[in-house]
Amino acid sequence: MSAPEAVIFDAYGTLFDVNAAMEAHARRLGDRWPRLSEEWRAKQLEYTWVRSLTGAAHHEDFWLCTRDALHYVFARHGIEDAALARDLMESYRRLPVYPEVPSTLAAIREQGIATAILSNGTPGMLEAAAEAAGITPLVDEILSVEEVGTFKPDPRVYRLATRQFGCPPDRLLFVSANAWDTQAAHAFNMRVARVNRTGAPDEYGLGAAGVAVLTDLSGLTDLLS
Repeated sequence: MSAPEAVIFDAYGTLFDVNAAMEAHARRLGDRWPRLSEEWRAKQLEYTWVRSLTGAAHHEDFWLCTRDALHYVFARHGIEDAALARDLMESYRRLPVYPEVPSTLAAIREQGIATAILSNGTPGMLEAAAEAAGITPLVDEILSVEEVGTFKPDPRVYRLATRQFGCPPDRLLFVSANAWDTQAAHAFNMRVARVNRTGAPDEYGLGAAGVAVLTDLSGLTDLLS
């Protein structure tokens, strides 16, 4: 792979561990916390897709979608604990990165390649998370869907990256742990790499399309070399 102008990262599930918020409060949630975390994430994404498909008048930012999804999961499981809900949301604001993230970002920038985040998150969420994780100095740009008022996988979101770096999409490498996100960037004609930490099956024919699949982000430096 020839060097791209920039490597564009999805944030949640790719750089930031989305299960860490529930795990941080596992003692209060009990052994059901992994299931609750999975449901929270699934409902969070569902809300973004529904709001995008029903039009701009129904847009609600990612922080509110995350809050509403948590309230739904609590209601579904009969959890009535407002303090715990507040603590979980605060934990979500400061999610840790996966262990290899800082070294990977540093190695990419040492190759003279720019780094960016392109995420559903609000600017405030992304800035707070990057600062808490200590990766702010390693990221050149933080791009939020709030600039276009809709969520991924709308092509207008991926166009934010081409506008920012002033180049065609095939000069950018997009990296995501979400297969649907990877597929959307691929359809937009970006170079793409999927991070498949759990060994999930191929989706959307990405394997047949020759999309690079990584078990974690540490493999990116070899891919770029």
